Amino acid sequence: MNIQTYLAKQSKKIDKALDGYLPKKDATPSILHEAMRYAVFSGGKRIRPILVLAACGIVGGDERKGMPAACAVELIHNYSLIHDDMPCMDDDNFRRGQPTCHKKFNEETALLAGDALLTLAFQILSQTTPSRPAKALERQLVTASLIANAVGSRGMVGGQAVDLECQTTQIEFPTIEYINTHKTGALIAVCLKAGAYLGGGSKGEIQALYGYGKYIGLLFQIVDDIMDREGYAKMVGVPEARKEAEGLLLKAKKVLGRFGPKAFVLSRIADFVLTRKY
Repeated sequence: MNIQTYLAKQSKKIDKALDGYLPKKDATPSILHEAMRYAVFSGGKRIRPILVLAACGIVGGDERKGMPAACAVELIHNYSLIHDDMPCMDDDNFRRGQPTCHKKFNEETALLAGDALLTLAFQILSQTTPSRPAKALERQLVTASLIANAVGSRGMVGGQAVDLECQTTQIEFPTIEYINTHKTGALIAVCLKAGAYLGGGSKGEIQALYGYGKYIGLLFQIVDDIMDREGYAKMVGVPEARKEAEGLLLKAKKVLGRFGPKAFVLSRIADFVLTRKY
């Protein structure tokens, strides 16, 4: 299997589902909805939702059961990017080669678009439909709780807060590790946990995939640091950062050993995460 072909195929399915969940851009308030769509459909690779679906499938689940959660984590990811780019945070003018949301629209609209994407994510996670009956609500709510914990003050948002605190101070290694495992790693790791849980995985399978997700989440951030010559790579040097990244890849693949040939896709995604920037 060509991993690029696989990623493109899954991304297309996820985009279709996201299009169905997001309000149409001409629905009132149109500027807000246009901004939400602009942020979501701006060329992201959809790695996080793809991981949800892959984890669901590897334990024998129907990936359709994981699609709502997959879309929810992608909406959460994009909300975080909108807010991260704003002047009060990282103050970036471009993302993925396009103007950031607050540059395309304005700061007020961007702020609200991020708020709306986060809210929509949890609406998706908690709602029932004919294909998701009320009897499945407990599983949906457990998944929502797992994701909320991963992206709140003990996870992604907490990591961002510590990152901001360290902008004007000398940062030490434990703090870098905390930022990397929380700001980026927590959401990626919970994608595997949520997908495996929704797919009906055993406790052992869920924990194994969660462990894989932790390694991949940290790997993802270290590769970003190498590209930007910031964070971990700036502290230890690029050669040492690459060595650490390669070690994380090996650890992630070792965890997948219990799944045998079924782990092929997740193994190739791990390779992709390592090589996507350099």
